Amino acid sequence: MPKIVYVATDGSQRVVDAVAGESVMMAATRHGVPGIVAECGGNASCATCHVYVRPESLPLVGEPNDTEEDLLDLAVTERREGSRLGCQIEMTEELDGLTVDIPPVQP
Repeated sequence: MPKIVYVATDGSQRVVDAVAGESVMMAATRHGVPGIVAECGGNASCATCHVYVRPESLPLVGEPNDTEEDLLDLAVTERREGSRLGCQIEMTEELDGLTVDIPPVQP
């Protein structure tokens, strides 16, 4: 069962078990991780599951598609390198230990 580490802006960490095939957003909401709002439930339409993927994991999670790029450009408060929507990152065993930072505010 792959683990995800969510890091809040105060540096506190929350480690959760994810199910392979579920999204980073779904694992966060299932475990009540603060800061992942997920208003649209994973339909890539609200960007309230914005996360910053750590640089060492970027090659493993891949690039955002065009819809995600548009949402990241228009809907997030501060886009950075590694900005992704949690709903668009599907967990695999290979991503075990994935660490993501949670933005201070979701749109």
